[in-house]
This record gives sequence, structure tokens and C-alpha cells, in this order.
Amino acid sequence: MENETRQLLEKLSNKEISVDEVLLKLKLKPFEDIGYAQVDTHRALRQGVAEVIYGAGKTPKQIIGIGKTMLENGEPNILITRLSKESADEIKAELPLEYIEQARIGIIGKRANADGLGIVVVATGGTSDIPVAEEAAVTAEMFGNEVVRLYDVGVAGLHRLLSKLDVVMNASVIIAIAGMEGALASVIGGLADCPVIAVPTSVGYGASFNGLSALLSMLNSCASGVSVVNIDNGFGAGYLAHMINHMSPKTDV
Repeated sequence: MENETRQLLEKLSNKEISVDEVLLKLKLKPFEDIGYAQVDTHRALRQGVAEVIYGAGKTPKQIIGIGKTMLENGEPNILITRLSKESADEIKAELPLEYIEQARIGIIGKRANADGLGIVVVATGGTSDIPVAEEAAVTAEMFGNEVVRLYDVGVAGLHRLLSKLDVVMNASVIIAIAGMEGALASVIGGLADCPVIAVPTSVGYGASFNGLSALLSMLNSCASGVSVVNIDNGFGAGYLAHMINHMSPKTDV
């Protein structure tokens, strides 16, 4: 996804818009104060991706207000994470929301066309990790990445992962998601020639300490090229994978 600022300048260069129109766009207040939220309307200008709404802890009315503010400020595609089905049902009455229940994600608008450097692979140790994996996968897809899912390929049956080595070796970024002891990230990190983003999940028995065991294992991975996000943070992994998959050389101004 191209940076919105670049798109503005390209339109100016092609004489599709005037200098005054560009100045107006850049001078507009960079946030909208709606009382309970300060909606960042310039996020896409700075980072290439608009503000993402974190749904947990917000009422449906608050999410609707933030969503409408973003739409009014020209943002056609909105991602809402950690959204409950009950809240989604209320929001649908006011906004054109698509709800992906397993990922707990709501989408207003559409997913961007896949235009990344390559493929983002999302792999899980077990089926119980799929909700976190879907949060990562849908996030990456929303921002314009082709995603391949490899689910239930954990180290308890390593042959399942080894049968998909062609997928692993063709990835540009791999998100490795696992609970229990979190060993999947190290195994994939030792096989892949691309960045690996490890996501510990809270899946596991008592001594897994709600994901802390997997988190510490992943942080202590001996495989090079493995980075770690927080427990159950599928969104953070999907967003980071998107950024890696859309890297481009910086040009002099």
C-alpha cells in the first residue's frame, strides 16, 4: 500500500490536483476531538496505514462514533480488532461492517489488493492457536498482503511442518504462533531464510502461565532472525509482517 503522502505528490506532479488542494489536505487538523477519543486523521499520511480501532473496552456507540469520524475524514477502509460479536451486531446497524468472528476483527470497507514483496506465511503449533493466527492473517490481508496459512504444524508432529518446506522457503515473512513451550518459532527460524515473527499464545496447561512460558522460550530462541511480539498479539504480528513485506529503498528528497 503506497503512502498517502506519496499519492498526493504524484497527483500534484500529474496535475490532477492543485497546490492549494495539497496544502489544504496537509493543513487540516491532524486529529478530530470527539470527546471520548482523539481520532488520528493523519495516521495514514505518516505511516501509510490509517488508525486501527482497538475494540476491547469500547462500547459499540464509541466505536461507531470513531468509525464515522474516520469515514468523514476520507478513510474508506477501517480495521477494528478485539471486537465481540455482540458489539459487531450493534455496529452493523449503523455502519457497513464485515465481522470475522474467529479473528474477532471487524472491517469497514475492503481489504487492499495484495501488492507486497512476496507471501506472508502464518503457521500455528496447534488448532487452539488459530484465533490468534486469524487475527494476524486477516490483519495482513487487510493491508495488502497475500497470506498462506499453515495450521496445526507443531513440533509434536514435526513431519507436518517438514511436508510444507516449499511454502516455508518461499515466504517473505513468517509468523510462527504457538502456546505450550513455544518451540515452533525456533524450528521455523532454523529452516527459513526470511524474518520470523514469533507470537506466544496463552494456550497450555498450568505451568505455561497463560503464555509466559512460550514468551520466554521465544525470547530465548537460538535461531537467528526471530523477533517476538506480546502474548496473543496476532494484530501486532500481522502489522509488522505487512511492514516488512512492503519495505522499499528510501530515496533522497
